Amino acid sequence: LDGQVTASNLVDDKKKTLIKKGTKLNASELAEVPQKYWRDFALEGSGEIEAKIRDSVAYLDDQVQGIRLNTSEKISKIQKGDELPPGVIKMVKVYVAIKRKLQVGDKMAGRHGNKGVVSVLLPEEDMPYLPNGQPVDIVLNPLGVPSRMNVGQILEVHLGWAGWLLGRQMGAMAESAKPDTAAIREKLLKIYKKGAVRETI
Repeated sequence: LDGQVTASNLVDDKKKTLIKKGTKLNASELAEVPQKYWRDFALEGSGEIEAKIRDSVAYLDDQVQGIRLNTSEKISKIQKGDELPPGVIKMVKVYVAIKRKLQVGDKMAGRHGNKGVVSVLLPEEDMPYLPNGQPVDIVLNPLGVPSRMNVGQILEVHLGWAGWLLGRQMGAMAESAKPDTAAIREKLLKIYKKGAVRETI
């Protein structure tokens, strides 16, 4: 731009003339023009220079925007604080976009390194059942547990099962026509034999 002649007035947002038409530009005048008006320069017979200026300003704006975004993220992280638990470096969250019904051939996995492929889907009435007539939800291949040494999945099943049954018992007691609060409290104390929950009860 240094040494170029303007083909029209350069005005700001308030219609104030920054540089008049026919002005021969120099470094001191250009230093007083805000950056956002650089692309508005109209020069005499220099369309190529105007295009270069617009490209340069667009590139500069992209770089500034990237720096501001990166800086704002760092500032936000410092102000917000660390949400990760101690010892956790990075947390990954996975959201299920579409829920589908389970089919033969689908692969399932648990939290203990246990995985497998669904081989058979049966109606509830055809599943194995307990002495009280309740059908089971899933049948695992017994050979797949000892060889992988992940007995934790069996423990998890039993603990979850016990918790579910206790929840059903507590629900039945609470939803009865005349709930016996003393019996409910006694049942809870029997379940929580120690810990802060027992103190709360």
